[in-house]
Amino acid sequence: MKTKIILPIILLLITSTAIFSQPLDTLRFSLEEARIFAEENSFIAKNAGLDVEIARKKVWETIVTGLPQVDGSAEYNINLKLPVSLIPADFIGGEKGEFVEVSFGQKYNSNFGFSVSQIIFEGSYIVGLGAAKIYLDLAKQTDEKTAIEIRESIAQSYYLVLIAEETRKIMLENLENSRKIYRETKAYWENGFREEQDIDQVTLLVKEAENNVIKAEREINVSKMVLKYALGVDAEQSIALTDSLPAFVNPIRIGKSSGETFHPDQHIDYRLMETQISLKKSRLNLEKVAFLPSVNANYSYTKNAYGDKSNIINESWFPSSLLGFSLSIPIFNSGLKYFRIKQAQMELEKTKNQQLQNIQLLQTNYITALTDLESVRDKFENDLENQHIAQRILTKTRIKFNNGMATSNELSQNESQFIAAYQKYISSTLQLLQAQLTLEKALGEL
Repeated sequence: MKTKIILPIILLLITSTAIFSQPLDTLRFSLEEARIFAEENSFIAKNAGLDVEIARKKVWETIVTGLPQVDGSAEYNINLKLPVSLIPADFIGGEKGEFVEVSFGQKYNSNFGFSVSQIIFEGSYIVGLGAAKIYLDLAKQTDEKTAIEIRESIAQSYYLVLIAEETRKIMLENLENSRKIYRETKAYWENGFREEQDIDQVTLLVKEAENNVIKAEREINVSKMVLKYALGVDAEQSIALTDSLPAFVNPIRIGKSSGETFHPDQHIDYRLMETQISLKKSRLNLEKVAFLPSVNANYSYTKNAYGDKSNIINESWFPSSLLGFSLSIPIFNSGLKYFRIKQAQMELEKTKNQQLQNIQLLQTNYITALTDLESVRDKFENDLENQHIAQRILTKTRIKFNNGMATSNELSQNESQFIAAYQKYISSTLQLLQAQLTLEKALGEL
């Protein structure tokens, strides 16, 4: 009976363990899909989105300060000892020149009421409302700039993974070829057609090839971890890339970047500076409206009750109300507002100068990025050709070595030469992709 009960429990535990120990489904991304995912899920993007929402609430905070403000109040007081006042005694039939001690009031009193205030005209409120909307635009543009930086970061990380995977592929092919040569060389040596030195030399080639594969594997793991961090996914989550390296490299090789036209107003840094100018103008207007009068209205309604007993609910309640208007007119402040206006004007002029400087910087960055891309493209073509040449030399040397026409030292040298040429090619590939990213960012197209 116990066995019949325990067995299903064991099976249930085994099944549950298998379910919860299953790895997460692999997330597959093209570059554009990875960018979209990161813009929605990365921690930086989430905080930038929150900044926009905070700015929206700031606008509403400014708006409601100009709407009616209603406050309620209530009091319940116990006069533990009523204050004493002195009045002339002759007021109540006493001797003239003498004073009588009297206490006015009752032991308990209470009141409740409400008040309403409303801005009728205040220049700072009108200017502040416009400034709050500019602040929201600034938050949106900052969010846009953050998205651009995320897209750039994702692309760089994506390229690193593709390059690491391509490197592993080539290193695996090289390892397989080295092992094949080792097997053939060993067979020749066992039959007396090779020297032991050849076996040792080829063994070194195999070990070096194995090290290159291990290094490539580690580079893939590290680059994927960097990409996961940029995406905002868990470190244990498995990811796979669906785009290939040639899909990004080939368009750059045949592209005509010199035909691109630069428009500073399309760049996010230009628009951010324009918003800064608007904020400075708003600050100047705020200082100017300080010379204007302000008008406010207020209304209050109160009821009071007094009694000698603690429960004064049933006592008579005496209402009172008040409607008032207030006018404040600045008259003289010893030039304080004047100097504040002058400071605001100079701050605005500084920001305009910074914008002109920013335009020149953006143009310089564009020209530099365009020139760098052209230089890197030429270098890439040379390194690609060198890699192909080194590959052909190595292939021929392997054939010669198998036929006894080349030494193991020549094979080792050509193997090292190929690895060095391939590493230069891979480095140029990364530089080419990064140069294209830099150009797109300089153009404001990222």
